[in-house]
Amino acid sequence: MIDLSLIWIVIIAIGVFIYVVLDGFDLGIGILFPFIKNQQERDVMMNTVAPVWDGNETWMVLGGAGLFAAFPMVYSAVLSALYLPIILMVIALIFRGVAFEFRFKANRSKPLWDAAFIGGSVLSSFLQGVILGAYIQGINIVDGRYAGGGLDWLTPFSLFTGVGVVVVYAALGCGWLIMKTDDVLQSAMYRLMPRLIIALLLIFIAVSIYTPMAHPIIAERWFNPPQLLYFSPVPILVVVFTFLTIRACQKHQESMPFLYTLALVFLAYTGFLISIFPYVIPPSITIWDAAAPANSQLFALIGALILIPIIIIYTIMAYWVFRDKVRVGDEGYH
Repeated sequence: MIDLSLIWIVIIAIGVFIYVVLDGFDLGIGILFPFIKNQQERDVMMNTVAPVWDGNETWMVLGGAGLFAAFPMVYSAVLSALYLPIILMVIALIFRGVAFEFRFKANRSKPLWDAAFIGGSVLSSFLQGVILGAYIQGINIVDGRYAGGGLDWLTPFSLFTGVGVVVVYAALGCGWLIMKTDDVLQSAMYRLMPRLIIALLLIFIAVSIYTPMAHPIIAERWFNPPQLLYFSPVPILVVVFTFLTIRACQKHQESMPFLYTLALVFLAYTGFLISIFPYVIPPSITIWDAAAPANSQLFALIGALILIPIIIIYTIMAYWVFRDKVRVGDEGYH
């Protein structure tokens, strides 16, 4: 018999990864704004994602809708546990979206909208990391409901992972701008990228040390077969891709810094999935414990199989149509 719960968790996992990548470099551009003071260059930065930024967030909606349809316990319990950071994240994304549109039309108030764009990008990225850290730490579930407090998510580890996600998105944004721009702005990103990648490496090391020390279940999973076999190449690959990214910047290779950063994000994401599987609510609720009835999962899956190819097609088309470099003086897409 087909395991619908497993199919759904794969769909949601892929959707979340695509969101992290696409909206990651999108948010990263706002995080990088303080490093660029020239307004024309800031216009270029925003124009590199202007045609696609709102479509990137479709994948977040897909992940949330998938949880609601296939794993309603996760949807209710996780949202109850993380209600405050999720609401604040949504508010930050709203501010960022408004700033994105209004900044192009502003004159004297442009610095105000710049600040809103920076603040919305940084805060939403930071809160996504906080949510990730709180999720890794585990959520207290009793009889299918959240049994913890309203601020259980607020810990030093979740704050650290919040900073980590900000750095990840900044690195993705930096790689994207290297690929999509040229001249002075591209040179500035080439100089900034190695520092971001080194910071990212240090964050990966810190999380890799803390996580098994604080969570014996994860430590057992990491250091026992078969997970040990899967994990053993990861530290080496992280160091290799860090070195390759720095070298690509030194050689002024335009596309490789972004691709190597994607590889680092992929390694971190797959390590996270292997660490928690088959638990969908760490440390005790498996994907089968939290699953909706099979009929509900099947009904939602039919709809997903229709909609997901459409989303993929229009996403690919948007990036293909606007694939060229963006330069100072271009009219833009606003």
